[in-house]
Amino acid sequence: MTVSHATEPEARAGTIRAHRLWPVLAVCSLCLALLAAAVIAALAVGAVAVPPADVAGILLSKLFPGSVEKTWSAAREAIVWDVRFPRALLAALVGAGLAMTGAALQSVTRNQLADPHLLGISSGAAFGAILALLHTGLFLGMLTVPLLAFFGALGATAIVLCVVRITRAGSPDRLVLAGVAVSFVIMACANILIFLADPKATHTVVFWMLGGLGLAQWSHLLYPLAVLLPCGIWLWLKAAQLNAITLGDETAATLGIPVNRLRLSVFVAGALITGVSVAFSGIIGFVGLMMPHLVRLVAGGGNARVLPMSALAGALFLILADICARVVMAPEDMPIGIVTGLAGGLFFIWLMARQR
Repeated sequence: MTVSHATEPEARAGTIRAHRLWPVLAVCSLCLALLAAAVIAALAVGAVAVPPADVAGILLSKLFPGSVEKTWSAAREAIVWDVRFPRALLAALVGAGLAMTGAALQSVTRNQLADPHLLGISSGAAFGAILALLHTGLFLGMLTVPLLAFFGALGATAIVLCVVRITRAGSPDRLVLAGVAVSFVIMACANILIFLADPKATHTVVFWMLGGLGLAQWSHLLYPLAVLLPCGIWLWLKAAQLNAITLGDETAATLGIPVNRLRLSVFVAGALITGVSVAFSGIIGFVGLMMPHLVRLVAGGGNARVLPMSALAGALFLILADICARVVMAPEDMPIGIVTGLAGGLFFIWLMARQR
């Protein structure tokens, strides 16, 4: 039975979609496999090395009690389950959140250099967190730091948008310049807060500002997870509208998309994700810049693919960066922000050379 002429284009389109989908599925499967391997490596590597077989046994015994005979010490079990596993999960959540935020911001601003760090959002979140840690105290318990970090990130976003409006710098390039300028001002204000605080407490805060996951605990994971999951799903559901905005505001408006409201909503979601990430990991830059670019080289520009793949790539990258931070200066932990800063700077140079 032959295919009619009316269905030939549909069959051809389905074949094209299938050919485009397979590479994406293959890359996602590879990322998941690498992510699982990176988590095992993160649990095994450190000042005290733990054999991968013991790591697997500890995880199985915790997830399925009684399924594995215990052949490891209680100290190793505490290191893997209470210290390294929550740290690896926090790295995955923060990396995924920053990467998704970067991908969304690059779409709504139509600027490939848009990133929570370069737009000043991370600096605003750091300002709010420092205010909570050094001056206001934890008046709302553990919720205080991420809440003030969110308001700081939201405030920084509002300031950047106001600067753009006042200076009439509406081009995507000027938006990034405005973000960098606002970031410098906010960090200067944050340094004033540090200068005015108790000197005994400032050392910990200064180290935290460099980025680190050493304070990760199981009880802390609830906050980034509770923010990333709904915000990430919401961003993914808006993927088609984000694609339309990349074609221009007028084109998106003709399709019935409320451009200004969507752009503001994306900024708020990005501020929320960045705020909670900074609250528990400090300032970690360039993840949101690098991961979406690398993903687009494989998956193209469609946000329905870019957003989830960026999340996977961001999680994998930050876990590997954390492993590097623990190994390079072992037994001391190098701030993870140094590792991502070095990688991001080199990536920025490569990106500039590629766009000549």
